Amino acid sequence: MTTLRVALAQTNSTVGDLDGNAATVLRVASAAAAEGADLIAFGEMVLTGYPIEDLAVRGSFQRAAAARLSALAGELVSAGAGDAVVVLGALGTAADGRPTNTAAVLHQGKIVTRYTKHHLPNYGVFDEFRIFASGNDPVVVDVAGSRVGLAICEDIWQDGGTVEQLTDDSLDLLLVINGSPYERGKAPLRVRLGAQRAREVGAPVAYVNLIGGQDDLVFDGGSFVVDVDGELLASGPTFAEHLLVLDVDAPGQTVVRDAAFARRSDDTEQMYDAVVLGLRDYALKNGFGSVILGLSGGIDSALVAAIAADAVGAENVVGVSMPSVYSSSHSKSDAQDSAERIGLDYRVQEIAPMVDAFQGALGLSGTAEENLQARMRAVILMALSNTEGHLVLATGNKSELAVGYSTIYGDAVGGYAPLKDVSKTRVWELSRFRNARALDRGEVEPIPENSITKPPSAELRPGQRDDQSLPDYELLDNVLDAYVENALGRDDLLASGFDEDVVETVVRLVDRAEWKRRQYPIGPKVTAMAFGRDRRLPITNAFRESDAD
Repeated sequence: MTTLRVALAQTNSTVGDLDGNAATVLRVASAAAAEGADLIAFGEMVLTGYPIEDLAVRGSFQRAAAARLSALAGELVSAGAGDAVVVLGALGTAADGRPTNTAAVLHQGKIVTRYTKHHLPNYGVFDEFRIFASGNDPVVVDVAGSRVGLAICEDIWQDGGTVEQLTDDSLDLLLVINGSPYERGKAPLRVRLGAQRAREVGAPVAYVNLIGGQDDLVFDGGSFVVDVDGELLASGPTFAEHLLVLDVDAPGQTVVRDAAFARRSDDTEQMYDAVVLGLRDYALKNGFGSVILGLSGGIDSALVAAIAADAVGAENVVGVSMPSVYSSSHSKSDAQDSAERIGLDYRVQEIAPMVDAFQGALGLSGTAEENLQARMRAVILMALSNTEGHLVLATGNKSELAVGYSTIYGDAVGGYAPLKDVSKTRVWELSRFRNARALDRGEVEPIPENSITKPPSAELRPGQRDDQSLPDYELLDNVLDAYVENALGRDDLLASGFDEDVVETVVRLVDRAEWKRRQYPIGPKVTAMAFGRDRRLPITNAFRESDAD
């Protein structure tokens, strides 16, 4: 083989935006062609956006996607990329008329061949087995004298299928196009898997992934290349559009141009960047240029304010302090401090007159009175949203959501919840990380230290603290990690050494709060087990997961 110049293009697509996605492909392919790329690869279903779910079975969309792909082949020639072989994810059609998840190969203005995804995931966030028809045949493409095998995402996660079929095919490169969502700790697994498949097929593996947020999923990029012996030779950055260019030379040796190794961020930094990108894309792709949230002076709202400023710009963030008669002086001052550090649009709206009006009519007490305060705040935020067009952000975290420690139609109100899959202990972790990043950049720390260190409180009654209603958050999160993330039952939790009273309390609260979780706003999935996407309990009490085998 001669030298093969490969360009891996990790780009951001929007589901259903065929013209916008095609424009991105053209722009990036033109840049790759200018660098002399022989092979230009884009991510899984980049032309349609991913995942498209039941949009794939709509005949009108199938026809539109097919027409856009055909037009794109010709437009690539006009963009100067006609001589390159372009591989991109698209929607195809099987012989029986069912949709397929396809890698289309474009060259010289034509669709020269297609590869259909073999393994269709049907777990977690994926529902492809129900929607798509699977492929059975391998595809090897000749690119500038090199033999390039194709695979799509799940095809390398499962044994058999195309990888097994290509093991004796004398490949020069295995190209894998992906729509692999972010999860904390997942990136190293991808590289190890790529290395394993490289050894199996006897050729380097080039792995290109999407980036961007789509509803509650965040695609993190992190494209990479491993050599035939499994050595990592090139890597792209995470959570950013990037074009990674490299040369592959005979006999199966990969030479990286310009030492293209992206800095490897740790799990905390990646999680922070994931929630920022998730919020940015959810807001922008849904037509919101600004966001609004309640600023309580506590750690959750302070962190969400910082995330929002990083996502859409501080000038596009509105923070509203809504003190009640129970709000402490430090809560008011911490909220103002947070706003001033970030530079957002800060407003104060007292809720006491509204609460008094309802109290005068209803005479509420206890929990009903406490929740009334939260619901007044929700009314204010939604009124400003309706008037000024902001996306309302819910500021609750995963630990609170797990045990139902929130007020439905109160602090649970909103269109998006950046911390929905972030536990309380990780809220502190992300806050300290964000402040440290600011110091490294010579910037003001966005999150007040007092918001980080003071005891958490909803401040809905005098002297209220979270630990009066819940176990200490470190203990609570340990139990939740075992029960929710690792699916341990009650007996397993007790065998793990947790106190029986704590186990009973946490299990009861988690199980009873399912009805609230189903009505909570969407938020970015950043762990392997996110509420709504991955873990659901029955609404009835006929089955309790803690009693299951």
